[in-house]
Amino acid sequence: MFTYNCLNPLSKKGLDIFTTNYKNTDDPKEADAILVRSAKMHDMDIPGRLSMVARAGAGVNNIPVDELGRKGIVVFNTPGANANGVKEMVFAGMLISSRDIVGGVEWCRNNSEDPDIAKNMEKAKKEFRGTELYGKTLGVIGLGAIGQLVANAAVNLGMNVLGYDPYISVGAAWNLSNRVVHAASAEDVYKDSDFITVHVPLLDSTKNMIDRNCIEKMKKDVILLNYSRDVIVDEQAVMDGIASGKIRKYVTDFPNPAVAGKPGVICTPHLGASTEESEENCAVMAVNELMDYMENGNITHSVNYPDCSMGICRSAGRIAVLHHNVKGLIAKYSTIIGDAGINISDMTNKAHGEYAYALLDLDSPVTPEVVNSLEAISEVYKVRVIK
Repeated sequence: MFTYNCLNPLSKKGLDIFTTNYKNTDDPKEADAILVRSAKMHDMDIPGRLSMVARAGAGVNNIPVDELGRKGIVVFNTPGANANGVKEMVFAGMLISSRDIVGGVEWCRNNSEDPDIAKNMEKAKKEFRGTELYGKTLGVIGLGAIGQLVANAAVNLGMNVLGYDPYISVGAAWNLSNRVVHAASAEDVYKDSDFITVHVPLLDSTKNMIDRNCIEKMKKDVILLNYSRDVIVDEQAVMDGIASGKIRKYVTDFPNPAVAGKPGVICTPHLGASTEESEENCAVMAVNELMDYMENGNITHSVNYPDCSMGICRSAGRIAVLHHNVKGLIAKYSTIIGDAGINISDMTNKAHGEYAYALLDLDSPVTPEVVNSLEAISEVYKVRVIK
């Protein structure tokens, strides 16, 4: 029996996947696994029995990823599960920034009591004139799950699309329309795009990646959209760009005091993935990741440990060893297990940065003494007995 705790409410469609082998607990200290959306975990007391955290969403800035990694706790996310919801918000942002839809709606609200509103609107509407998307150039920086959907949809709307991603995966490249032009550099995107949308993960290397220097290279009257994270963009540089006339509109899904309510800025309250479908997709993916890890030790979509799979556990025994990525540990594991008279029938070891993960199938169940010996190795963070 495995126990799990939900730090935030999750879609019933995901929770209904759990079998009778799983029990919900209201106390995180009793949980083998935690499911979370937006709850902040940085100040949380991490229970010793915890094996994994699954984030029903892509961003993990609310989770102490490295601290958990050093405790042998795998952190999962659900990349792509909310991609369509965010994609649709990008196009909503493009439309409300290129056409003054918000201003038009406000005019109708303010003049709702005017008996001559139908006549007066013909005079007023020229104030809300905008531009169309068709024929304009959209620059997409980051061609992951969301970026590629945005790029392909924009092509189908008749836009010229420049895509830039130096780390694009083979799968993402195959999924891109052949009408998406691959930019050789971000500078090519800046200088040629009427719209620029950013879809990159939040890393130390991407903080303030859209800075004053980048903005200076953009076309005059550019519309900049940010559905990644607020700190991806140097917002003071953006405000200066709006004031100088370089930036026509800044559309962001992350309101804060620097941009909310400011001229030239359109803010939405982090609505990118706020759809019933996105929440269902994220919950389903997170629960499936949780069950595969707890039952089989397989890792899919981890942000601190490497992806690793040996399929459904059919051997007499299986153990997982979460350890620091240093050489020579596999030999130590093999010696300890062999000295106990247990044969290793299959194994795999994967690494991701400073963290590594070994799965070992055994011809007989592992003994507590073997587990203790493995855990006594200084570079080992945690040993899980899967079977």
